Amino acid sequence: MAGVRLSVPAGRWLVFTTVLGSAMALLDSTVVNVALPHIGLDLGADLPVLQWTVNAYMLTLAGLILLGGALGDRFGRRRVFVIGVVWFALASLACGLAPNAGVLIAARAFQGIGGALLTPGSLALIQSVIHSDDRARAIGLWSGFGGIGAAIGPFLGGWLVDGPGWRWVFFINVPLAAVCVPVALRHVPETRDPQARGRFDALGAVLGASALALVTYALIAAPQKGASPAVVVPGVAGLALGALFIAAERRLREPMLPLSIFASRQFSAVNVVTLCVYAAFGGFFFLSVLDLQVVVGYSALAAGTALLPTTTLMLLLSARSGELGKRIGPRIPLTVGPLLCAAGMLLMTRAGVGAVYWRDILPALLVMGLGMVVVVAPLTATVLASVDVARAGLASGVNNAAARAAGLVAVAALPLLAGMGPEAYRSADAFSSTFRRAMPICAGVLVLGAVLAWRTVRSDVLEQAGAEVGAEPTAAEAAVSAEGAEGVARPAGPPCRPECTYHCGVSAPPLDPGERRPRT
Repeated sequence: MAGVRLSVPAGRWLVFTTVLGSAMALLDSTVVNVALPHIGLDLGADLPVLQWTVNAYMLTLAGLILLGGALGDRFGRRRVFVIGVVWFALASLACGLAPNAGVLIAARAFQGIGGALLTPGSLALIQSVIHSDDRARAIGLWSGFGGIGAAIGPFLGGWLVDGPGWRWVFFINVPLAAVCVPVALRHVPETRDPQARGRFDALGAVLGASALALVTYALIAAPQKGASPAVVVPGVAGLALGALFIAAERRLREPMLPLSIFASRQFSAVNVVTLCVYAAFGGFFFLSVLDLQVVVGYSALAAGTALLPTTTLMLLLSARSGELGKRIGPRIPLTVGPLLCAAGMLLMTRAGVGAVYWRDILPALLVMGLGMVVVVAPLTATVLASVDVARAGLASGVNNAAARAAGLVAVAALPLLAGMGPEAYRSADAFSSTFRRAMPICAGVLVLGAVLAWRTVRSDVLEQAGAEVGAEPTAAEAAVSAEGAEGVARPAGPPCRPECTYHCGVSAPPLDPGERRPRT
């Protein structure tokens, strides 16, 4: 079924419930960081616990988001979406009631599973149910409201932390789910993909998530335990499981991550740039919120409000940035954007004891926000244009998962690289000195991403759509192929354009179906 008009109540209810469901996961990725110092003080936790509070959620979300989309195609998109919303709400309730750090971390991991079920399902429902003539507008509404949610997330988180307390950062998801689920069950029709057959790649999901978990554990434990067997053994085991994951995905008939998608050199290159960009973003937002509260002395509300310029700029200017990328090609934006972000992170080193917001912090956040505006929308467009239209959804999901994994590793590794001890966030002086070491590291990763983009991203990639391997190229297409696509033919015709223009979260690029016909 793909014929519900946006003008009828059923269409409006569909957009409402999908926006509400995805907002739960989107808000969670921004509001929790603001609460971290209060969580640590209330639970008597050290810095590794705060890292795991962020990473437990990111771990299961990144590891299972591709599987979540496949489950919706097979068993029903509405069904999996509703299960994800309920799962997310129950896990959020457990987070809010957590009596200690161990329970909180476990509940956050379960929360990530719910996020992996509901996040791809929200957009898939719009794509599969709304009439084709209204789909672009519906996705625009979903994208726009998602951008607004990302912008107000830090402010809302700070208000909750300073008001009723940090536990309400999690409790707020329960009433949202209580509205979302009945609306979805009553007004949203069920759809599934009749061509979705075969076994699920449960082995790949387990191997991928386990590899990330073990590497993350090793990086977080290293500052306390050094190069001991308790660190080396999990680290080596994680790398070994990563190799097994790649081997399994290569051999399985229907893998979670088809490695053939990386046959496009442009797709592979842009994903490496994505790793650099979102690793730096993940480290920056994790540490900067702590710095504003621990070092500068802001309340949670003031810290959340202080970060509004970055997400507000993205909300206001991302659509124009995407249009600019179409006109001049993605190579320049994907080079200039990371460099601007790097400059903003270096300026953020001025956010020390006694810092004045208008003089020391706002300029850094404005430069950082402009850099994010320049890079995020063209990055999504380039990902979609690097593969054939039929694989646009998969390409977007892979890119989203890669960005989340990069942020996960950055949150684990950056305190280690900066020499940040377990108790550093309890001391303004100790945290300030390590924060000043961490920001140049993030900036260096962004510079690396800019160099890679300049050397590997084609300026005309948005003018050509990726072709199916084995297609018969014309003479002109063969010339394009010989020039830079490693023998993979590229067709004439329009490329796959992104539809999610405003939905630019700071933790990952927006999931985007691209321009493809819906599966029902």
